[in-house]
Amino acid sequence: IRGTANEEPMSVDTILKVGRAAACVFRRADDRRHKVLIGKDTRLSGYMFETALASGLCSMGVDVVLLGPVPTPAVAFLTNDMRADAGVMISASHNPYNDNGIKFFGPDGFKLADAVEESIEQLVMSDAELDRRRPDAEAVGKAHRLEDARGRYISYLKHNFPRQLSLDGVKMVVDCAHGAAYKIAPVVFSELGADVTVISAKPNGKNINENCGAVHPQKMIAKVKEAHARIGLALDGDADRVVVCDETGRIFDGDDLLAILAESMKKRGELKNGVVGTVMSNFGLEKRLEGKKIPFHRAPVGDRYVVEKMKETGAELGGEPSGHIVNLLRSTTGDGILTCVLLLAELRRQGKPLSSFYGQFDRYPQELRNVEVREKRALEKISPVTKSIRQAEKRLNGTGRVLVRYSGTEAKIRVMVEGEDHKLVSELADEIATVIQEEIGAS
Repeated sequence: IRGTANEEPMSVDTILKVGRAAACVFRRADDRRHKVLIGKDTRLSGYMFETALASGLCSMGVDVVLLGPVPTPAVAFLTNDMRADAGVMISASHNPYNDNGIKFFGPDGFKLADAVEESIEQLVMSDAELDRRRPDAEAVGKAHRLEDARGRYISYLKHNFPRQLSLDGVKMVVDCAHGAAYKIAPVVFSELGADVTVISAKPNGKNINENCGAVHPQKMIAKVKEAHARIGLALDGDADRVVVCDETGRIFDGDDLLAILAESMKKRGELKNGVVGTVMSNFGLEKRLEGKKIPFHRAPVGDRYVVEKMKETGAELGGEPSGHIVNLLRSTTGDGILTCVLLLAELRRQGKPLSSFYGQFDRYPQELRNVEVREKRALEKISPVTKSIRQAEKRLNGTGRVLVRYSGTEAKIRVMVEGEDHKLVSELADEIATVIQEEIGAS
């Protein structure tokens, strides 16, 4: 669930019902106390949604553990580690502060299956059924705050860095996006020995992701050059994704990180079933891994779909160009800090700077266009749009591909054209975007 805070569906009334409905779904048919963890990022609206969710869960007989501001992957890890019945993260990820949302995790730390989410949704729509299931006063739940939530997660992250290695002498910049990792990421890398320059770590409830973090890495790049740092890391608001730059300020996106980590894992015998990317992953990455005899699979955009494909294929590593990287040997969801811990470990093993890995595969030119739309009609029913896509594919003549899809979080349609000829790719992306704007574009 995601939207503008204090408007439907992200209203207190609705989130209270979501808490009540989730409690019904997560409670099992036994007499023990049930427990749900709640984490949040640093948005102003997080306070009211934390309270609303906790109230809804407690009112239906479930105990609540409040984690405070922690990254999304910390909620996933702690839910599994503490053997809770579920975990909830209150965050709108990389969106501006005025948006908010919630993500659920099951007891295994993985995001919920569609069928479970649908069960919660059906109950949210049924006041009568929620009232019927409401327990009496003696059975309501209680809430308490877990004071060492951050410490537990920090310890877990550090344990993923080999003890025989150290970050002593590594000067680095960490951009926390004024988000959920602002008290965690600096401690992790400092305690591993790095000389850390921290930026964007003073949240005020309204500055999360504002001209900083993974969505806006320019501030990180400037600070790396100014501080003569060896590497820069920019997390997003809930720290489930990361963008990295080398000492020259050159960006390494999720595709670059997948290539480095995949080859590292294969060398150490950890990668046996391959890598999962998305339909947005650059074809150059696929060719690179193919040359290394590493199977590569594609999933729809979205880290949950990446994880589903990983489970289906047995792949140990997966991710998206946006910087969501999932290592199923160590985590159940995308984790920006963990990704950097593993990346830095590989750099220390090889004794090389990140810059030595730049251009490790030949990127096919990709052009992206985002078009704001007034409605999300089925694309196959918009004849001019499907015609423009077919024409583009014909002109590429097998040397590239076209992907047009609606954003899952915004009223936008995303156009991606990839091919060998940059000029042609750009021209085709513009043509498709223009047709979309004419047909369903927002005025």
